[in-house]
Amino acid sequence: MAFDIDMIKKVYEAMPSRIEAARKALGRPLTLSEKILFSHLHKDQKFENFERGKSYVDFAPDRVTMQDATAQMALLQFMQAGRPRVAVPSTVHCDHLITAKDNSKPDLERAIKVNQEVYDFLSSVTNKYGIGFWKPGAGIIHQVMLENYAFPGGMMIGTDSHTVNAGGLGMIAIGVGGADACDVMAGLPWELKWPKLIGIKLTGKLNGWCSAKDIILKVAGILTVKGGTDKIVEYFGEGAESLSCTGKGTIANMGAEIGATTSTFGYDASMARYLAATGRADVAALADKIKADLTGDPEVYADPAKYFDEVIEINLSELEPYVNGPFTPDLATPISQLKKVAAEKGWPMEVKAGLIGSCTNSSYEDISRAASLAKQAADKKVKAKAEFSITPGSQQVRYTIERDGFIGIFNKIGGNVFSNACGPCIGMWDRAGAEKKEKNTIIHSFNRNFAARQDGNPNTHAFVASPEIVTALAIAGDLGFNPLTDTLINEDGVAVKLDPPTGDELPTKGFSVDDPGFQAPAADGSSVEVKVSPTSDRLQLLAPFKAWEGTDLHGLKLLIRVKGKCTTDHISMAGPWLKYRGHLDNISNNMLIGAINSYNDTANKVKNQLTGAYDEVPKVQRAYKAENIGSIVIGDENYGEGSSREHAAMEPRHLGVRAVMVKSFARIHETNLKKQGMLALTFADKEDYNKIQEDDTVDIIGLTSFAPGVPLTVVFTHKDGSKDSIKANHSYNAQQIEWFKAGGALNIIRASVKA
Repeated sequence: MAFDIDMIKKVYEAMPSRIEAARKALGRPLTLSEKILFSHLHKDQKFENFERGKSYVDFAPDRVTMQDATAQMALLQFMQAGRPRVAVPSTVHCDHLITAKDNSKPDLERAIKVNQEVYDFLSSVTNKYGIGFWKPGAGIIHQVMLENYAFPGGMMIGTDSHTVNAGGLGMIAIGVGGADACDVMAGLPWELKWPKLIGIKLTGKLNGWCSAKDIILKVAGILTVKGGTDKIVEYFGEGAESLSCTGKGTIANMGAEIGATTSTFGYDASMARYLAATGRADVAALADKIKADLTGDPEVYADPAKYFDEVIEINLSELEPYVNGPFTPDLATPISQLKKVAAEKGWPMEVKAGLIGSCTNSSYEDISRAASLAKQAADKKVKAKAEFSITPGSQQVRYTIERDGFIGIFNKIGGNVFSNACGPCIGMWDRAGAEKKEKNTIIHSFNRNFAARQDGNPNTHAFVASPEIVTALAIAGDLGFNPLTDTLINEDGVAVKLDPPTGDELPTKGFSVDDPGFQAPAADGSSVEVKVSPTSDRLQLLAPFKAWEGTDLHGLKLLIRVKGKCTTDHISMAGPWLKYRGHLDNISNNMLIGAINSYNDTANKVKNQLTGAYDEVPKVQRAYKAENIGSIVIGDENYGEGSSREHAAMEPRHLGVRAVMVKSFARIHETNLKKQGMLALTFADKEDYNKIQEDDTVDIIGLTSFAPGVPLTVVFTHKDGSKDSIKANHSYNAQQIEWFKAGGALNIIRASVKA
């Protein structure tokens, strides 16, 4: 039986009437996305025909999910809220702090030893507040969610950008910062800008070497890393119905790489099969009763241009495998052109490592298809020329693939199985030789490939592909190898060709697991004590941020003008910094160290206006903070792209940055800045970015009359005394302005509890 079955029953009981009411009020058919959104409006939210991309709307999500790195700060904030127990079903998953180095067993043992303090904190805090706890080794949050909690038509938020993975089971699942999670866990409404809608019609059927991963790789090439910002992507058509549930999950997962709010699919037979296979036939039976409400209305899919803001059509029968990258997940190259393009671009042709798995591609189907290629290679006397690793998505998947012999098959060609954790995908990879910073190529089935993302080496050219293509190229050791047409020379000197991969959507003998790694919370956690040592360098209790002083801001210093791509990885790096995710002051020492200073084209080297010397970004900002001087950060397009990590907003806030002004924001980061009481501003004229000088002192005018839709004025006083007065737009509504005035949204929650 499923977790939280009573909650799911209540959702399904209420959905049909809410959907019908919305359909009648609007006088038109509804997309699936609209059905889920309208059926999850918060009870205090007035119904209206919300304007896509503009209206801020309050929702009531069904559940909250958190991974261990972001959960630390989210739960430290929740502890301040004064609530005795979470208001909605919530879980924490220990998947981010396990470093991939040797193989699964020693890596897990080492992680438990190194991170014991953090795991003990999470175990106790979840026990106290009624939160489910998935132990280290249980699996990656998104795979575990798909296997245990996701359900068609539900709404979930999670403190990880790839929460969207649950769209593969027909949910509206959205990545958020910890402050948003606190709101929902505290029983408060959750605010979201009503999204625009992209409809993607899939026709035909995948064949040969193509997989679901190739669909989203192609979509990323079409829409780019910001083409989905403030939009939901809804897939439909015969091609969508032909995909497995986990294949749909792969597509939804990597929708985060186009900036999409989320992606989703209508309920169909593949989802029912998956629910039954994962012990949730009861959920499938409930979903079958309201099946028409768990997909878009037929009129919508018959004339999609009338109901979606943008429509894309892809014929799966004509699709070929894609390889995306390097350094960005939207640089899409068909496999047939890769050799030519790589030679033209000067990309290193030797593939040093191939890595499959992660939250994006670690299903039984993914592993079985990759294993079919490994078996072929072993039978044809070919071993992998590149280092080859496998990261299972959950203990259930791992146990099942071991039972079915896949791990043994991978071992035959030199494959190494890491722990059921994020590992190399998020930079938790202790890769031998990475410190040499040599130019090299790796290929993986993960979702992101920003510079230095996987191994800390900015010269590693990381490419994203399906597990099948990754396996083939790891075997060949050559980026120019096209498995659809090319041959390999085996141990006997004979040319052999790999046949297209095969695999099972679900295990024919069913899933199996010894210990899934779940800890249920105490029925009454009131007596549970959560201990945080005052001398810990891993955990630090939070103090409330100060409220706005009630005046315009004067005398701010320019901290940095960022040039080009600036993801949350650039603002708050992962890898070795993950260990400080529960200690705001310590992790603030990585603030913006990956961002490129436009004045010297160098990372982590900015001018200290107090001394005239150049130093590391956090050190300069700490110098300003010591003198009670605020600062401003200037950024480029899509600032804050990537992970949902709210540390990228909390660190500047903690160190005294007062405003971030950019050409455009990624959705989650803009919200995180607002939640923490920061000013998130955009240039009314993007060319004004070029007027800002390195020694500028800055005033922000108009805050005493701060109002929705009314721009602010930012005055830059240059070293020679001249000034540039710049118009700054913002997207704050009345409630968000109150967050700013209070010093952060959490201060309002705390005040409401005391009241």
